[in-house]
Amino acid sequence: MSTPINRTMTAGEWGMLATLSLLWGGSFFFNAVAVAALAPLTIVAVRVTVGAVLLVLAVHMIGGRLPGDRGTWAAFAAMGVLNNVIPFTLIVWGQGQLASGLASILNATTPLFTVLVAHAFSDDEPMTPARLAGVVVGVGGVVVLVGVDALARAGDALGAELAVLTASLSYAFSAVYARRFARRGVAPLAAAAGQIAAAAAIMVPLALVVDRPWTLALPGATVWSALLGLGALSTFLAYIIYYRLLTTVGSVNLMLVTFLIPVTAILLGALFLGERLSANHFVGMAAIGLGLAAIDGRLPALIRRRIQA
Repeated sequence: MSTPINRTMTAGEWGMLATLSLLWGGSFFFNAVAVAALAPLTIVAVRVTVGAVLLVLAVHMIGGRLPGDRGTWAAFAAMGVLNNVIPFTLIVWGQGQLASGLASILNATTPLFTVLVAHAFSDDEPMTPARLAGVVVGVGGVVVLVGVDALARAGDALGAELAVLTASLSYAFSAVYARRFARRGVAPLAAAAGQIAAAAAIMVPLALVVDRPWTLALPGATVWSALLGLGALSTFLAYIIYYRLLTTVGSVNLMLVTFLIPVTAILLGALFLGERLSANHFVGMAAIGLGLAAIDGRLPALIRRRIQA
């Protein structure tokens, strides 16, 4: 039986989703810094290794234990491939060739894929007209927010663009697949630790064989700081929040974070870097908000109440 989920999120859950958008939005910046000095597989291997060490330590610090049965660890390995190995590697590689604006638009297709995957492979997250319309409006809002001119460069690096789209599809499958851990009774922190540990077990030998990182020049302090940010913030802390939200809001609502990542990036730029907000930013944010409300269920419910009043 599927774990019950709240389609309409509480204020606290929206707060956690916004925090997750900051943590994952930061990964695009950290990737951009690290990819200038290191190969993609090495970056991902360091990221998941740092994250795994911190998560396993956190599990033991609270007196918890990781599951010991083969079935759960096989699920951890599958989740690690779907949610870390494939998307992390493809996004890092793609960012070496794509402008960040176009990458964020392609990444924002994740909720669209998730609506389709959840409808096909889950029994309590059906694709409704309001939900599908909300995703389409949200994707449109991201395009307006980032700037239509970003799409004008689409096709210049088709391989990299397909890589980021494939990463988005992989995230969609992982979000639906991950709900099985709650059904198995695996605590959110243990699920996060098991998944990232499995990803590290795959990525470290792969990076050693393919990248031979010991032959590369030793990175500087800026790159090491970016790697630490990827592991400690965008992985360790982010996946604690990810699994906590997944158990209550469902995979479709959780993947709305990809709509919020461009919003938080632009707002942070305005607050701390003195960047100016233009009309397209406000229109894009309004469209994203409308899409989020439709998918969350608040907007359709409000319309129904108005009609019935």
